[in-house]
Formats: sequence, C-alpha cells, structure tokens
Amino acid sequence: MPDSGGEESTNRGKRKVKLDDLEEHQDPLLVVGSEILTIILAKLDLRSLAEARLVSRGWNPVASSDRIWGSKCQELWLDKAHIPRVSTVEGLPKMIATLLSIRDGKRTRITRDDLCDHVWEFRFTEMAPEYWRELDPSWRGEGAPPMRRYFHPDGSITADPEDKVWGGHEASYTIVTGLLADGQVREHYVRINRWPKMMVKRHPDWSWELRNHLYFYRSIPERHGPASTSSSISFSGGSS
Repeated sequence: MPDSGGEESTNRGKRKVKLDDLEEHQDPLLVVGSEILTIILAKLDLRSLAEARLVSRGWNPVASSDRIWGSKCQELWLDKAHIPRVSTVEGLPKMIATLLSIRDGKRTRITRDDLCDHVWEFRFTEMAPEYWRELDPSWRGEGAPPMRRYFHPDGSITADPEDKVWGGHEASYTIVTGLLADGQVREHYVRINRWPKMMVKRHPDWSWELRNHLYFYRSIPERHGPASTSSSISFSGGSS
C-alpha cells in the first residue's frame, strides 16, 4: 500500500520549489513598488541607470523620471565651469539634459556661441615682452581684477574701459577649422585681427582656453550652486 504521507510530503516540497522560483524571477517593481525602486535606481551610476530603462515597459518611466535624473543632472553640472545652452531648454526632461550635457562636454571644436556666451580672462604669458607684462595686473601681483575680454556675435571683441592693454583699438575674431579629406580636423584655432593664431583647448570642467606663445584667453566659470569652479583653473605662471 503506497505511503500517502510520503507522497504528500514530496508534493509539498515540489510546491515550495515552484513558489521559490516564482519569487526569485518576479519583477522587483511588482514586489517593492515604484517608490522603493526609485530609491534603488537613484543610487546607480549614469550608465546603469540608462540601461535600467530597457528592463521592461514598467521600469522605463521609473528609470526615466525627472525625480531621479534631476539630481543626477545637478551632480554632473556641479563642478563644471559652463552648462551647455542646449541642456537648459525649459521643459526639457532631465534625462535628456544630462545626456546632452555629457555629449557636449566631449566636444573640442569651439563655436561662435561658445565665444559669445562667456566672459574671458586675458593674460600675457612669460614669453611676452616685459613691458607688456607690466601692464598685466596678474603679473604685477597687485590683487587687481584680471583683464577681461568680450566676444560679440557681430565678430567684434571689446574690453573694460579701464583696460590699459586694450587702448580702445578695434578687434575682430575668426574661427578657423581645417579638415582633411576624411573629415578629420587638421587644425582648429581662433585668430584675432592678424595677430598670432590661438589654439583651442577644452578643460575637463568644460571651460575653454585660447592660447599662443604670447597670450591666452580663458573662459571665466559661472556659478552653478553652492560650489563654484572659479578656483578649478590655475591662472599662474602663464603655462597650462
């Protein structure tokens, strides 16, 4: 006669295994809910968070929400000198603003908008003639504000009225980009009047620098919250 107790025990064991399998493969969104999942996803890095959007239709709106990406975007911007204008369009989802900012931050070719959107510090390098450097307050060590330059959409450049180096002369700028046959950049520089061309460099904090052997321009960081990037670039010594 079959042992019904033993069979029943085996069936209970099978049911338990199936139940455990169900719980193991159950969607965490259904288990913990969107609020808890939001807290969990907020701890992920940007790449993992972007990949979480692809898990399921249910995960996509949670992992794409401004509630998560808003803080990610602010963290990204916090130590940056400049925020790309394309990322600050009103009503733009924070996820899109973050991704656009990252993409723009990798750009090394300067545009007219970049020149005109920022105020620039002007400095002579140590290779400039001494009588030029004597006009530069940063070389005299007087603690005076740095000389500033302003690029305008009409192609002109101006300075502050008290600037001793500027002297009221007229100046215009040109952005030159030379390309190879395969589309790669051969050279990229900014020229002011007929003076020596300035090579373009972009720093990790998304600020810009224009430099030749005599002088350089550096974009002055704006403030984006409690931390300022004003001290993130060293202006001493005339060399990078």
